[in-house]
Amino acid sequence: MTHDMTSERRFQFGRNWNRFIARITPERISSAKDSLIHMLGHNSLNNMHFLDVGSGSGMFSLAAHQLGAQVRSFDYDEVSVATTAEVRKRYAADSNSWCIEQGSVLDEGYMRSLGRYDVVYAWGVLHHTGDMLRALANVGENVTPSGQLFVAIYNKQPFKTRYWKVVKKAYNKNAFNRIVIVLTHMPYFYFLRGMVRFLSGKHRLERGMSLWHDMLDWLGGYPFEAAAPEEIVDFYLSRGFILQRLRTVGGRAGCNEFVFQRPNSTPA
Repeated sequence: MTHDMTSERRFQFGRNWNRFIARITPERISSAKDSLIHMLGHNSLNNMHFLDVGSGSGMFSLAAHQLGAQVRSFDYDEVSVATTAEVRKRYAADSNSWCIEQGSVLDEGYMRSLGRYDVVYAWGVLHHTGDMLRALANVGENVTPSGQLFVAIYNKQPFKTRYWKVVKKAYNKNAFNRIVIVLTHMPYFYFLRGMVRFLSGKHRLERGMSLWHDMLDWLGGYPFEAAAPEEIVDFYLSRGFILQRLRTVGGRAGCNEFVFQRPNSTPA
């Protein structure tokens, strides 16, 4: 999911999502499919080619596959690649329309070799690469004319973004830090946010994810960058894309979701 880091430790995304797949259920898969249908505006992905950039647990590759897409998944993290392969083995063992490999979104030669896709999906990935702008540019090149780009990027907050960056760097330094940070932040994730979800009637996490594994991904997810919604919109509009759908988290922490379309012809 992320590029090589020599001076700082990165979060082991693959280990986290490898533990998550034991919790994949038909209900979670259905939630993942609903998320794709809602944001992309398609009831199915039949006859579409779907590129999952940073496949992580593999659940959204599976969701796209079950919606009828020809799926190509890749991740920088070896364990995430193996995890996605295990999900395919469990749910689509006989499929010849879902391939999985290791690769980096920051490797321009590799990205060019993948070709273009009807849907390029990079949810919560590009801000963990260590070079978000380069990653954003690279995935845009993989979208076919009239195709869609679905990205989700952490929301930039004046103070909190700096705070979370400090937390994430500390989390990845040693086991003692991880224990302290998890225990310190569990009341917020489990009780405060849980109460908000209960009072609002949202008892399940959107996209079929797990609160525990999402919490670890959030606390430890380093490298870490963020952007205001208008920064992402301006970035792709300047490259000729059209904004189709935007879902923000307002002023809160979390991921803003964007769906862009590449026009049939890019303005000169």
